[in-house]
Formats: sequence, structure tokens, C-alpha cells
Amino acid sequence: MATFLYRAGRWAFRRRRLVGGLWLGILVLAIAAAAMAPAGEEEELSMPGTESQKAFDLLDERFPQGNSQGAEARLVFRAPDGQRVTAKENRAAVEETVGSLDRGRQVASATDPYETGAVSEDGTIAYSTVTYTVGVVDLTDATRSALEDAADRGRNLGLTVEIGGSALDAEEAPGGTTEIIGIAVAAVVLVLALGSLVAAGLSLLTAFLGVGIAFGLVSALAVPLGLTSTVAILALMLGLAVGIDYALFITSRYRDERAGGSEPEEAAGRAVGTAGSAVVFAGATVFIALVGLGVVGIPELTRMGMGGAGAVALAVLVALTLVPALFGFFGRRVLPRAVRGAGRPGSARTRGARTRGAPAAAGRAGLGTRWARFVLRRPVAVLLVAGLGLGAVAVPVLSLELGLPGDESKSVETTQRRAYDLLSEGFGPGFNGPLTVVVDLSESADARAAADSVVRTVESVDGVASVGEPLHSESGDTAVLTAVPETAPNSGETKDLVHALRGAAPGIEAETGAGVLVTGMTAMNIDISEAMSDALIPYLIVVIGLAVLLLTVVFRSVLVPVKAALGFLLSVGAAFGVLVAVFQWGWAADLLGIEQTGPVMSLMPLLVIGIVFGLAMDYEVFLLTRMRESYVHGASPGEAIVSGFRHSGRVVAAAAIIMISVFAGFVGMTSPTIQTMGVGLAAAVAFDAFVVRMAIVPAVLALLGHRAWWLPRTLDRVLPNVDIEGEALSKAVPASATVPDTTVPDPAVRRLPVGRD
Repeated sequence: MATFLYRAGRWAFRRRRLVGGLWLGILVLAIAAAAMAPAGEEEELSMPGTESQKAFDLLDERFPQGNSQGAEARLVFRAPDGQRVTAKENRAAVEETVGSLDRGRQVASATDPYETGAVSEDGTIAYSTVTYTVGVVDLTDATRSALEDAADRGRNLGLTVEIGGSALDAEEAPGGTTEIIGIAVAAVVLVLALGSLVAAGLSLLTAFLGVGIAFGLVSALAVPLGLTSTVAILALMLGLAVGIDYALFITSRYRDERAGGSEPEEAAGRAVGTAGSAVVFAGATVFIALVGLGVVGIPELTRMGMGGAGAVALAVLVALTLVPALFGFFGRRVLPRAVRGAGRPGSARTRGARTRGAPAAAGRAGLGTRWARFVLRRPVAVLLVAGLGLGAVAVPVLSLELGLPGDESKSVETTQRRAYDLLSEGFGPGFNGPLTVVVDLSESADARAAADSVVRTVESVDGVASVGEPLHSESGDTAVLTAVPETAPNSGETKDLVHALRGAAPGIEAETGAGVLVTGMTAMNIDISEAMSDALIPYLIVVIGLAVLLLTVVFRSVLVPVKAALGFLLSVGAAFGVLVAVFQWGWAADLLGIEQTGPVMSLMPLLVIGIVFGLAMDYEVFLLTRMRESYVHGASPGEAIVSGFRHSGRVVAAAAIIMISVFAGFVGMTSPTIQTMGVGLAAAVAFDAFVVRMAIVPAVLALLGHRAWWLPRTLDRVLPNVDIEGEALSKAVPASATVPDTTVPDPAVRRLPVGRD
């Protein structure tokens, strides 16, 4: 692996114009394809195999005329205080408002609330349902403006008017103030870590190019593959984060090689052969974790995983080819100013400057070295404090509730949320989450009597507020009725009601021969949440198993991959604790711009686990690669730990801060999905990088000593040797081109009691 990537890095450096031109051409093609492609539809979540999905499929088959894909809106009216919407003046205002929509070109119908009975019992609230001939994506700005103008007309006539439904929902365009702030923070960290504006700009440039290609491909494939805006934003989020990090790691190693005396082309080859090997295996771990989301069986989650995995794969390819090519374009400007001013890299003057200024120099250890020595002196104390601290942060997980967001999760400043609240006030909390009961009458002797029996049974179940009259299909073999719960859609009582209705279905079937299925978006959300919980353990087994196998091959160790997996569980548990505290309990919600608390999105556990596991292994690979490299070249376990922090600690810390900044930048978006991902991923990366990898990992390695790198002889013979440390490069490359070993043996480390080593 190292030898192949070494050659690829040298080739990219020599053929930099060809490599740069190819990537620029790919970017242009991706942007052109995205510009010519039609906009994709925002699809509802589906879960094949669940009762809800079976009922929806049956409705598509038996009620084709009633399954229009057009957008829908609700105009919700409230009379002034002390008045009723049924009063003559208010009724005229409502009818004038609704009537103004009937003239719209894309409007299919707008119901009269007085004819449909859509007036609350106390007469203060009414609503009109507006349906459109096209889907949400195809609604024109003029149509949306007409809807908002109608609401303004009603307000001018003295009514409170709010708009609910899907008509105002639109894809959220990526990019905004908070995302720009996150990228700005990442740029500042890059400049501080690399000491060069050119080197920092190189990392940002390559990350933006990879993200541009990924975003263009997702947009171009939106219609044929059913990709949504959430897939595009996830690809943007992950592509930026890992793209900057991967370029940072290779650039940092290139600068080390140049400062050690290697010529530019040789340094590029060595940087790609060593740090590039770590990038490949780190990216492979992220890729496995994201592709593994497909085992859950939710199409949207599978598409999100595939979109994110594609963005990560592109980031790896860009880092391995375009980054070394840019080294050739920018020349010595990639190096720190101190090195450029001291003279030619590798010269006596440069080495003297490097020795005087390097944090690894004897006599003035850097922060990473000092921290590593501290952990080696007190491994048990560090392990206990870090482990117990993460455990305490994870305690809120015991109160975790899962659900899918609707209008109730939106800001109270939005008209959709205010419409939701008005409907709950006027028609009960369950009105916004009705249940659809589908009755299959194809096997019933008396279809009408069977449908009436279902109505009576549903009405008798505790928790049902009302049941509508059954609607029969043209063939008479199917009936549909609507049951309104007494409780809100995301409440535990509504979940119990769905199970109670389904529990009564076998009795109905035995009595009448009619099959009963309970569906609707509320029931679908419940089914998806339960499916997520059921899939959690299988997903963890598949993803962690494959990743542990991969890390075993990389580090040729049994205990290091196991330790990595256990550390990940601690960090992800703490991240879930933060999600519960913020999104359920409301801690710091105002500070983060989250105005409504409620259940954590049911997609989040698996999605965060998949992404965070891959990113956690990134830091494991980058940090331990240097430790393994020192250990393989003869350093003691303690010296290897110090060497790993000396060479990689600062870069890993900078990479983590960059990734946290990028993820946190997406918290400012209004989409609950993106907000939750931003908070969860930023918290998880912070815990994993700075607590698990920087504290728990060196403490455990210190306690294990040589045993940390033990591999049974049988496995040693079977496993392929991928040489991630680049040991083969020292043998294959002439001695004049090799980099001298700058590891300074530390007498203090030798005196440390690291097991028996």
C-alpha cells in the first residue's frame, strides 16, 4: 500500500498540470450536469415491510384516484377575541379569503369550512384545505405568493390567519451565516496549525473542489435516485469536514519530509505513501460505516449513507492526487515562513532553525509531548477521570425518546407552527396526527357490515377522540376511515393507541373476515422509530465488526482495534446525552437557536453512530499510525506514545477543531434534521478527539505496554501486510533520500513504569 501510494504521489507531483486539469474538468462536468438536471422531489419517509407501508401500498392499489401527489395547504382562521368565525362578518371574511385562491392556476380545490364542517365546537377556529395540481417542488413562486397574499387578505379583514401543510415547505439551500462562520474558524485553525496562508488555502481549495463535485453529482442524480436536499447537505457537511482534514494530514507530513531534507517530489511521494495510507484506511472506515446504514432498510437513510460515503470517497481521491499536484504548483510557499526564511529545507541552517523552534526539540517539549508524558505518569487517574466524565455526560441517554419532526418542531415564529397550535387548540391535540385505518374487505361476506363493525371497534378503544365515516373504494373491496387520537402525535399515549388498535385487528378479522391495517404519518413515524431501535444492535455488529477487522489489518494488533471500538461507544454515548439534554430537555436550546424541544429524531441514533464511528476511527488511525511507526522502528511503548503525540497530536487536535467548526456551522439551519446532526456530530467529535483519543487511548496503551501491539502468529501469517507505517519505503528508496529519524529518546519515558516493559 505505502509503495503504491508513494509512486502515485510522485506521479501526481510530476504530472501536476494533467492532474489539476482532470479534476477541474470533472468539477465543470458535475456542475453542468447539476444545472441541467430537474429538481428532485422531497419524498416522505417510507419503511418497507412495516404495517404502515403495507397499508399505503394497498391504498395506492385500491384508491389510485385518491393518492394525488399534489402539494397541500391549510388556511387556519381564528376569530377576534370574544367573537366566532360563524358570525356574519367573519364568515364573509373567511369565504372571501378562500375564494381568492380558487382562481389560482395551480390550485385544484379550496374547501369551504362551513360546508365541510371544519369549524371548532366553540366556533372560534376554522380551516380550509387547499390542494394543488403539482407537487411541492413544482409550485411556482407566484402560487406560494398567492397563498400568502390570501392569508394577508384575511388578516386585513380582522381575522388571525396562519398557513400549514406542505405548500410552504421548500428545499433549504445550503450555505448561510453560521456555515460561513464555521468555515472561517476552520481557515483560522489551518493557518495557525500550518503557519502558512498558502498551505491553509491548499487544504480549503481541495476540500471545496471535492465538495463541489459531490454536490453536483447529488443534484444531477436527485431525480433518478430519489435523492433529497438532506442527502445533499449531508454530503456537503461530511465532504467539507473530511476533505479539509485529509488534506491537512498529507500537507503536514509533506512539510515534515521537506524539513527533514527530502526533495519536493520525494517528499510528496513519502507524504502520500505514509499519511496517505492513513487517509485511505480512515476513509475506508468512514465509507464502511455509512454504507452500512443500508442494513436498516429505510430508503432515505440508505440514500443519506450512500451520498455521504460518496463524498468521503471523493475527498480521499482528491487528497491522494490533487494535494501532491498542488505541492508542485505552490513550491516552497507551502512551507512555514520560518523555514522559508531560514534557507533551503534540509540545509544546516534550516535544521538548526527547526531544532530551535520545534516543539519536539530536547529541552523545550511541545504541548502534545508534555501531555503524553503526563498521561504516562498517571494512566490510571487519567483513565478514570475521562471514563467517568463521559459516563456522566451520557446519563441523559436513559431518557431518550425518538420521533420524527413535524410542524410542531418548527419555530414559533413560523406560520406553520402557529397553524399547528391553532388546530390543536380548536380540534384537540390529536387532530394534527390522525390515524388512517385501512380495511381490506376482499374476503368479507358482507363488506358494509364488516366496515361498520370496524368503526364500532375503533370507537371503543380508549384514546380515540373521534372516528370518521368509512370511505369505500369503487370496487367495494376496501374501506378507509380516519381515527383522531385524544393525544398529540409524538406522545407515548398515541403510540400505545396504535398498538391497541393493531391488537384488536385479529379479533375483527376472525369475526368478519376483514383485514385491518393502521397507517398514516403518525403510525409510520412510530413504525420507523421502532424499526430503528430494532436495527441498532445488528448495525453495530456489522459496522464495528468490519471496522475492527480493518484496524486489525492496519495496526496488526488485537487489542488496539477493540480499544478503539470501546472508546467510540463512550464518545457516542456522551453525544447522545448532549442531544437529549438540548433537544428534549432544552438545555442551551436558546443559545443554539432551537426554539422547540421534543423527541430526538428517530433517524439520528443510527445516522450519528454511522458517521461518528467512521470519524472516530480517523483520529485513531492518524494518531496511532505515528505511534506504530515509532514502535516498529524500535522505540519502547512509552517512547512510541510520546512520539505519536509529538508528531501528530497538534495536527489531530487542529483537524478535530476544524471538523467541530464545520459541523457546528450547520446548527443555524432551520431543518430539524440538519440541526440535530450538527449538534450531535460536533459534540461526538469533541468527545472522541479530545477525551477518548487524547486521554483514554494513551492511558490504555500505557497500561498495556508491549501487549497493545500483540498479534497471534496465526493471524500474523494470514493477514495481509499493508505497511501503513511506510517501512517498505525505507528499503526501496536510496538512503540519500530517506528522512532521518528525529525521535529524541526521552530518559523520563524510560523511567516510567509501563507494565513490565
